Amino acid sequence: MTGQAELETPSPDRPTLLVTLTGTDRPGLTSAVLSTLATRGLEVIDAEQVVLRGRLVLGVLVSAPRDHKTLKEELKALETVLDVDISVKKGIGDNEPRRKGRSQVTVIGHPLPAAGLAAIAGRIADTGANIDRISRMARYPVTAMEIAVSGADPEALRTVLALEGVRQRLDVAVQAGGLYRRAKRLIVMDVDSTLIQGEVIEMLAGHAGRLEEVAAVTEQAMRGELEFAESLHHRVAQLEGLPESALDEVYRAIQLAPGARTLVRTLKRLGYQFAIVSGGFSQITDKLAADLGIDYAAANQLEIVDGRLTGRVVGDIVDRAGKAVALRRFAEKSGTPLSQTVAIGDGANDLDMLAAAGLGVAFNAKPVVREAADTHLSVPYLDTILYLLGISREEVEAADADNPA
Repeated sequence: MTGQAELETPSPDRPTLLVTLTGTDRPGLTSAVLSTLATRGLEVIDAEQVVLRGRLVLGVLVSAPRDHKTLKEELKALETVLDVDISVKKGIGDNEPRRKGRSQVTVIGHPLPAAGLAAIAGRIADTGANIDRISRMARYPVTAMEIAVSGADPEALRTVLALEGVRQRLDVAVQAGGLYRRAKRLIVMDVDSTLIQGEVIEMLAGHAGRLEEVAAVTEQAMRGELEFAESLHHRVAQLEGLPESALDEVYRAIQLAPGARTLVRTLKRLGYQFAIVSGGFSQITDKLAADLGIDYAAANQLEIVDGRLTGRVVGDIVDRAGKAVALRRFAEKSGTPLSQTVAIGDGANDLDMLAAAGLGVAFNAKPVVREAADTHLSVPYLDTILYLLGISREEVEAADADNPA
């Protein structure tokens, strides 16, 4: 014996009290309620607290004492002293676990109208699922909410909410809940129009005076209307004779997607590894990887002879199938199960990669990609990926303040 009283074995039919406090938040409220409960030697079964715009809501579920009416009177007296509202409700049984079928629903709007969030909540209710918790992940430049849901199959819920998200013009992501949602350790990104704004091959074509022709072929390939390898050879042929120095000029002109550095910096702090897989060119992607601290890179290689582009590529083509192969290779190198990888892309040549990853995210993507991916984002901020991983903007800002560049 340790000399300490042993807690009772939880019983499904033992009496309980749910104590709920609401009021203007200030230091000492939680302590006052718990101290009152402590005088009776009660067991805390569950507790939850939230502060919203200065308003506190505290709920504590405890084992009920024999003289629960006296305790209720003491808590009501405390209500007057603290200038808050306290309710006490007697019940039977411990706090029940969430129903099977746990999902995390992330809703992102720019802005997020009440009608849109109400519609999402309504569709969740229509499936027979329950909303267990809602918390804010970001308030600017987008508003993001995370909703914990139980009692519905995640795949069925994704189908229902995807349609409602389109109707409400909101981005809605549904992921299976549980431990492994927090264990995605390898991020694999497309480059053109995902990690960076625009298409490198079109920037090179601009230097060669062939922009319009190349851009038209790029658009066909991204929509899936033209086989990628064929489109690549056709477009690269338009670059024949371009001086190698044009590659440096294009690299200096590249603009990263908003939030790209924040995404990489934040997840690297958490031990994530990154890869970029591009249908573009290694002469550009290798520099991007070095600049951003990205661990792995795969792309096509332009042939250069005597300081000029020949209009050909050398080596294996990184096409739709090649991107998925690269993802699997990098997952193996990093020791990451495929179920714990995240792939991000926008074009038809990203489809196999998105399908192979544990979570495939279509980022400002073509319709064929949005329909096939696990989820899609239509806002221009790449760091919104963080909210899908359960990381809030406040946590990001706090980490940046503690570790200034």
